[in-house]
Amino acid sequence: MINTANGMISQSSSSANAQSPGLKTYFKTPEGRYKLHYEKTYPSGLLHYAHGKTVTQATLAHLKEKPAPSTPTAPPSSFSASSGVVRSAAAKLLGTGNGSRTLGFGGGNGGSKSISGSSRIGSLGASSSSTSMTNTNFDGKGTYIIFNVGDAIFISDLNSQDKDPIKSIHFSNSNPVCHAFDQDAKDGHDLLIGLNSGDVYSVSLRQQLQDVGKKLVGAHHYNKDVRFRCTSVTWVPGGDGAFVVGHADGNLYSKDGAGDSSFPVIKDQTQFSVAHPRYSKSNPIARWHICQGSINSIAFSTDGAYLATVGRDGYLRVFDYSKEQLICGGKSYYGALLCCAWSMDGKYILTGGEDDLVQVWSMEDRKVVAWGEGHNSWVSGVAFDSYWSQPNSDGTAETVMYRFGSVGQDTRLLLWDLEMDEIVVPLRRGPLGGSPTFSTGSQSAHWDNVCPVGTLQPAPSMRDVPKLSPLVAHRVHTEPLSGLIFTQESVLTVCREGHIKIWMRPGVAESQSSSSETVLSTSSKDKPLLSSKVVTSSYRQ
Repeated sequence: MINTANGMISQSSSSANAQSPGLKTYFKTPEGRYKLHYEKTYPSGLLHYAHGKTVTQATLAHLKEKPAPSTPTAPPSSFSASSGVVRSAAAKLLGTGNGSRTLGFGGGNGGSKSISGSSRIGSLGASSSSTSMTNTNFDGKGTYIIFNVGDAIFISDLNSQDKDPIKSIHFSNSNPVCHAFDQDAKDGHDLLIGLNSGDVYSVSLRQQLQDVGKKLVGAHHYNKDVRFRCTSVTWVPGGDGAFVVGHADGNLYSKDGAGDSSFPVIKDQTQFSVAHPRYSKSNPIARWHICQGSINSIAFSTDGAYLATVGRDGYLRVFDYSKEQLICGGKSYYGALLCCAWSMDGKYILTGGEDDLVQVWSMEDRKVVAWGEGHNSWVSGVAFDSYWSQPNSDGTAETVMYRFGSVGQDTRLLLWDLEMDEIVVPLRRGPLGGSPTFSTGSQSAHWDNVCPVGTLQPAPSMRDVPKLSPLVAHRVHTEPLSGLIFTQESVLTVCREGHIKIWMRPGVAESQSSSSETVLSTSSKDKPLLSSKVVTSSYRQ
C-alpha cells in the first residue's frame, strides 16, 4: 500500500511485495522528482520452484496494430503478423539485462483478464496447434513487460495499473532465465526465451496473448543438443531474424532459422575461437568460444556492427560481429563482470560486476576512461538513458553529456552524468620527479597509444582513471536488484524476486493525470529511436 501523505510505503503482510517502511515513493534529481507510479508483480500461487530459483530479468515489447483483414493468410506453421517492438540491442543498451526501449503510457493496452490463463509446456518439444482456442477480440496492440520468475514467464500490460500479469506460461522441465523481443524476426516469431536447460524457443508474442489454451503455441525449438544453461539471448540488429545465445560454458551460438549443427571439440578452452558447421545451411551458423566459465551478458551496438560480452573471468570483450574478430577488451578490478550496455552513438560501453564499480569503456581509446564508485555490493544492471537531454541544451553543444543508471545487490538505483570534456584526470606524476598535476580536456590526449586489435588489457590503476560520483543514490527495493529500463516517461527497476516498479519522470505523472488519453508510444519523434540504422558506431578498425 502507498501512503501518499508522507511519501512512504507502509508494510502490508498480505502483499506479495511487502515493502519496508523506510522506502520512499520518490527520489530527487536536478530535473525534479521521480515518483513511484505503480508496481508489477505475479500471483504467488502460480509459482513453482522445482528447478530452483532464478534471477528475474525483464524485457519490454511494443506491439503495433493488428494487421488488416486483407493481409494474406499465412500457412498454419508460420505467422505473418507484423509485430512492432523495441529492438533487443536497444534493450541491452538500456538495461541489462535486458532492458529495451519502450514508449508511452497512454491508457491500457486493451487486454482482458480472460486471457490470463496459465499455460504449461515441457521444456522440450513445445507443440504448435492450429486448433488452440483464441481470444479473437484481443488485438494485442500495446506495450508489455515480459519477465521470468521460477518456472514461469509472465506478461504484464505496462499501460495498466493492475499489478498482476495478464498471461503466464509455465515450463514443466526447466526454468526460463533470459528473453528478447524484436519486430524484424522472421515469420512473426518475435519473442525469444532461453532456459536454464540450454533450450531456446522463439514464439509470436501476439499469438501467446491471443491464445487462452494451456500450451506455448507455435514455438520453434533450438539448442536441442546444448546442455549448458542459457545466460543471455539477443537479436542481431538488422539481422533479418538472426540471434545469438550465450551459455554458461563460455560458448556463444549464432543462429538463423531452424535446425541444429554439430561442432568439433574445443582444443584450447583459454583461447577465443570460432567454428562453423560443415554445411552452409546448417544452424547454428557459428559457435564462438569466448572464455572459460560463463558468459554473463551480451549486447550489440545499435547498428549491429559490434558485439560486447562480459563473463565470469572478469573480461569485457568487443567483437566485430560480421568479421568474427576480437577487437579489444579489458578486465575488471576484481571478480566477474555481470552486465554491459552500449551508448546509442556506439562510443561508450558500461560494465558492472563483483568489484562494486561501474566502468566506462571508450571504443575510441579502447580503454576504461572513467569508473564510478557508489554501490555497496555487486552491480547487476547498467543502462544509458537515451531519452534524457541535458537541461538548457538546444542540441548544438560541442560536448555531449550522457546520463546513465546502475542497480545492484545493495537494492539501490544510482544515476550518473558523464561529460568527458569536464572530467578531471586523476593525479599524474610528471617526468623526472616533476610536480603532480591535474589535467582536464580531451580524454584521449592523456592515454598511451591505442592498443593493437585483439588485445585484452589488465585493469588499469585506479589513480590513472577519472572517478565519477553518482548524481542520485536511492534505495528502491527491499530485495537485490537485477536490472533497470529507461523509457520516455519512466524508469523501471527490477528486483531479482520478480517485483517491478515504474518511476515516472518529473512532470510526466502530472501531465498524465490531466490527459489520460495521450498516447506517446507511436509518436513520430520516437520512431528513430526504434531503428537500428539511425546511429552507427563511431569507431572503425
